[in-house]
Amino acid sequence: MADPYQNNVYNQEGGDPYGTYGEGGGQGGYGYQGESYPQEEDAASDATEGHDDEDQMYEGEYQGIPHPDEVKAAQRAARAKARQAQAGATELEELAEQYEDIMEDCGHGRFQWTLFIVLGLALMADGVECFVVGFVLPSAEKDMCLSNGEKGMLGLIVFLGMMVGAFIWGGMADKLGRRKCLIWALTVNCVFAFLSSFAQGYGFFLFFRLFSGIGIGGSVPIVYSYFSEFLQMDKRGEHLSWLCMFWMVGGIYASFTAWGIIPRYGWGFSMGTEFQFHSWRVFVLVCALPAITSLVGLMFMPESPRFLLENAKHDEAWMILKNVHDTNWRAKGQPEKVFQVSGDTTTTNEDEFIEIQSATGTAIQRWAVRTLTLCKLMLKNVASLLGPELRLSTLFMAIIWFTMAFSYYGLGVWFPDMIKYLQQEEYESKVKVFHRERVERFHFNFSLENQIHREGEYINDKFINIEMKSVKFEDSLFEDCYFEDIKSTETMFENCTIRSTVFYNTDLYEEKFIDCKLENTTFLHNKRGCHLDIGEENDVLIYLVSFLGSLAVLPGNIISALFMEKIGRVKIIGLSMLISAGCTFFLFLSFSQAAIIAWQCLFCGVSVAAWNGIEVITVELYPASKRYKLCQPIVIKATAFGVLNALCKLAAILGSSIFASFVGVTKVVPILLSCAALVCGGLVALKLPETREKILQ
Repeated sequence: MADPYQNNVYNQEGGDPYGTYGEGGGQGGYGYQGESYPQEEDAASDATEGHDDEDQMYEGEYQGIPHPDEVKAAQRAARAKARQAQAGATELEELAEQYEDIMEDCGHGRFQWTLFIVLGLALMADGVECFVVGFVLPSAEKDMCLSNGEKGMLGLIVFLGMMVGAFIWGGMADKLGRRKCLIWALTVNCVFAFLSSFAQGYGFFLFFRLFSGIGIGGSVPIVYSYFSEFLQMDKRGEHLSWLCMFWMVGGIYASFTAWGIIPRYGWGFSMGTEFQFHSWRVFVLVCALPAITSLVGLMFMPESPRFLLENAKHDEAWMILKNVHDTNWRAKGQPEKVFQVSGDTTTTNEDEFIEIQSATGTAIQRWAVRTLTLCKLMLKNVASLLGPELRLSTLFMAIIWFTMAFSYYGLGVWFPDMIKYLQQEEYESKVKVFHRERVERFHFNFSLENQIHREGEYINDKFINIEMKSVKFEDSLFEDCYFEDIKSTETMFENCTIRSTVFYNTDLYEEKFIDCKLENTTFLHNKRGCHLDIGEENDVLIYLVSFLGSLAVLPGNIISALFMEKIGRVKIIGLSMLISAGCTFFLFLSFSQAAIIAWQCLFCGVSVAAWNGIEVITVELYPASKRYKLCQPIVIKATAFGVLNALCKLAAILGSSIFASFVGVTKVVPILLSCAALVCGGLVALKLPETREKILQ
């Protein structure tokens, strides 16, 4: 009895730049033969040992359930019939359908799940990067004496780096390869993240975080393009949606590690007063672990065979496809299908790349020409996104990406800032006011917090080894007083008279004395720079809000993954954005921290479904290659994803800056802006073509 599973033979002919894969090994495709490939008796798979003909019967036959191979054959026949009916089908469309047939035969199994984990860690690193600066800022601002302007720039520099990185790495991935560029991008991220943890000055820290962002900026456009080219059509939407879940895992990982490391000020060391390595720097190092792990895993992963075929590297592509095929079918324990490449392959170099012979010019000249050529090709790819075929789709996708990112990242900053503002209001409402108190010959050995002292007199008093937090002295007199080992936060003296007083080893600098009269006052051995307090300065609520926001994404991720193929990408995007817009209106009714946290969780849980749909449809809407002015095919999928992701980061910068400026002023403007943007993006999304049954072009 013949083996019930068809054995596939993939033949390549040298005449076609893509090889051949078509019926009966004919010209114009990747020559595919449906007949069983003969095996010698001794060469039978170990999986068939001990089985007779009756054991091989498909178990669903009695229930009338068609065999998966029969379903697959019917789907292929339908696609072939549609292709024949469509007289205008191009060569690239036919080759895309033939590549889909190959991926169906390779199946979905161990190889894809291994790649899923490796690429998921890279996506997780991107999620972590978005949280790092926000968590370390409360500690870093003291460690490096940051002003409000410097803190704002540090918060935006990461998104600026990610914007540049998305554009550069996305374009390079279409010319140099997905795997190679992702390895380079993660390497850049890891190196500069490591350096930033040791940077003592603000300038160096800002510079290193910028390049760390440039590195990780390439992960999103490359990861989705890379993974999609190993997925068959009926698996693509669901598994790309599951991949999105790693971004949520990155937020949870960052929240937990920040809570577990940053408040532990003992987890560090110092070398004199010039080099300090506090716990927040340990947290920066730990945040690089997902990128490092993904980088190691990528060393064992192959390049995208689709990319290799588009660039006429057939031998390497066929070997990778054979490895994918064999890995999946062996892991399933089913009779092994044969994947064989026969015939010679003629590999042609891409004629768009200009190489200088080794004997021509210097190494710098050759590098300059290669770099210039690469830049021209990347710009050519970007220009093709505005061509007649893709212009409208690019405009719609740009609007959707921008409006979604503007609202999501803007509210992502507004939620925690609003919670901090409410906390500050509550804190200030409990302030203690002391009026016209007179204290003489008293030793203050306890901390002062949240107090206002007006028109007081302090004669011959001692303030030794205490902390002052949110303390203000107004119109007061200090005479013959002694301050030693004082640590202060938001403490100032306004319109006070200070006579014959000594400040020894304190952080009460002269700029904290506003319109004060200093008579015979001495400052000795003032503390230099800004230092972390021993007390816990990082509110646990910061970590809790981030953790809950990330965890709330889980239901939306699961629902969108399960229904991505059933409902479709367009409906998921449009409905999710419109529902998210509705959620923002209820923020008008939020007057407490708990209410804001609840609406933040709801907003994140709904909006993630839109993000999943946006990322899936971006992969499917843009072709892996297209004819450009009747020239050689050019690869633009990762380029398109990179351009749109760069636009997303620009919207994040604008949204976070605009929304943060209204905290404590009004919440009407942020709510209306986010709602209008989401409604606009949702309505535009409904105009997109559905791609769930579209072959990956």
